[in-house]
Amino acid sequence: MVACLEKTDENAEFHQIVDFLSTCSINYALTVSPTIYASYIEQFWKTATSKTVNLVKQIHAIVDGKAVVISESSVRSDLLFNDEDGIDCLTNVEIFENLAFMGYEQLSTKLTFQKGSFSPQWKFLIHTILHCISSKSTAWNEFSTNLASAVICLARGQKFNFSKLIFDGMLRNLDPKIFLMYPRFLQLFFNNQLKDLPEPFNDTYETPKHSKKVFSNMTRKSTKFSGKVTPIFDFMLVQNHAPEGEGSAIPPEPQPIPSTSQLNVSEPQTESLQTETPPTFSHELHIEAHIKQIHPSPSTYQRKQRKTQKHKRAKKVTKLPQTSVPLDHGADEAVQKEGVTVWKGLSLLMLA
Repeated sequence: MVACLEKTDENAEFHQIVDFLSTCSINYALTVSPTIYASYIEQFWKTATSKTVNLVKQIHAIVDGKAVVISESSVRSDLLFNDEDGIDCLTNVEIFENLAFMGYEQLSTKLTFQKGSFSPQWKFLIHTILHCISSKSTAWNEFSTNLASAVICLARGQKFNFSKLIFDGMLRNLDPKIFLMYPRFLQLFFNNQLKDLPEPFNDTYETPKHSKKVFSNMTRKSTKFSGKVTPIFDFMLVQNHAPEGEGSAIPPEPQPIPSTSQLNVSEPQTESLQTETPPTFSHELHIEAHIKQIHPSPSTYQRKQRKTQKHKRAKKVTKLPQTSVPLDHGADEAVQKEGVTVWKGLSLLMLA
């Protein structure tokens, strides 16, 4: 699936996340769309086998009578990822903490997360990665820890190893070979490895693309979502976007705003005081509420937090507006149906 990153007046509430995805490190993988020859994709998956050469896992296959070799490093090179030293998977604690920052409302210790429990911009980010990069073949409304780690690292500026995510997904698909997955990526790999590859007549397959309708689908309110909108991180705003790998491990905590009684009125205020904008969400309030509901008994950490907070200034929390979008339980199901196309006795999984 090719991502839709087009901004219009109708999807104005998604402009921030579209800008972010248009400039982030995975943009090429989300949008590259070579001419796909279906017979070559079928040949690859029919002949693909896993081999280990010099302690390096590889996939070997035959396409048009020529050898094709794919490895994690070749995926990295062809998809323009710079993630060799990236994170494979975050710890469960880091995942729960950061999902709480994103406004995830399902307070549970389960390691399967519901896409419908996020506000629209976060939902669009997760939906795009699920359909365009992941190797999922079903259950599009949920995702596991590896996808959660990918979304979190991308959102906070940490390097995530997308090359490994894609290559490992291909390895898992070798047995059994049910889906002809990653047609976009495979055709790109063929074009780079096999020069002068013939163009079979009447054999092209156009990869499905997300249409503008995806934005209206993302605004439909799930029964698992309260309607409370959580903005994307300040780091993700294009004007604040730092180079990949330089983002903070945790979004910054809001700083207390001084009252008028604390300001020295006899001295002119500096420009920095007037223009500084505090972050729009509180780390402590989100995480403490999340931990308290999962672990109701007071912990040493919670007792220390209560003691410490007595000396802290009370933080101002702005109540975010509620959405008024009508319920539509069929939104994700409609999207799911365009993900798999039956072809020649196998299923062509149009994920990427």
